Amino acid sequence: MKNLLKITVFSLLVIGFFAGYANFGIPKIKPAPPPVEEEVDLGAMTMDKYIALGGNIYEGKGTCTLCHNELGGRAPVLNDVAAVAVERISSPDYQGDASTAEEYISESMTAPSTFVVTGFGKAGTNDSESPMPDVTSGGIGLSEIEINAVVAYLQDLAGEDVTVTLPTLSADDEEADDDEEEEEPRAFISDPVALLEEFNCLICHVVAGEGGDIGPDLSHLGSTKKSDYIRRAIMLPNADVAEGYEADMMPDTLGEELYAGELEILVKYLAELK
Repeated sequence: MKNLLKITVFSLLVIGFFAGYANFGIPKIKPAPPPVEEEVDLGAMTMDKYIALGGNIYEGKGTCTLCHNELGGRAPVLNDVAAVAVERISSPDYQGDASTAEEYISESMTAPSTFVVTGFGKAGTNDSESPMPDVTSGGIGLSEIEINAVVAYLQDLAGEDVTVTLPTLSADDEEADDDEEEEEPRAFISDPVALLEEFNCLICHVVAGEGGDIGPDLSHLGSTKKSDYIRRAIMLPNADVAEGYEADMMPDTLGEELYAGELEILVKYLAELK
């Protein structure tokens, strides 16, 4: 009887510990809607402001500098893309519909496989497929106005004439602004593979043989890392930087964009990859 009492007390303590950890030990995340458009005052827009907006998107929401930088050679540096655009359009490898530099840059953001710079294609595709996602989809979700702002920024960066037309506020836009309702939160995603795709994780990481090689291979992550480490790596990617990789490579906003339940689904999935 005494042993049964000890076992009961021990079991209650263990249950209490895990209940307390689940409620207070696991970091809480407030549900957040997907990225929204940059605030744009179309009524007071000038070309200088539009170019500056494009620069902010390029370095921020668009996450372009994650790959397009001088450090790792993961993607082409875009400082002169507006100057070489016409040359690329005339290449026999070009598969798109653009006829101007403006059209080429815009197209390269929404259909990046129409032209892949030599050496920057997806592994095993002989530079016929780009690892870059469509910037209008997934966790990036740029609008047409935002894409055009980035085009203007890249044209200005290359010292070329900016040919992008400034966006204007139409009567329909004004009416939409008057009737605008708060955007509904996105649907909860319960499939961990769909989460990896939605937030563009496979651009940088290999999982189950699929993905890019910009970041560490996660195919067997659970054999060396526990759930606490994985959770922290998602929420605070610079807290523990994997050997051979640099800080600030992974966006630090993923923990804010994931719902708390989605975070735990993703952590559980990765921890089970042995």
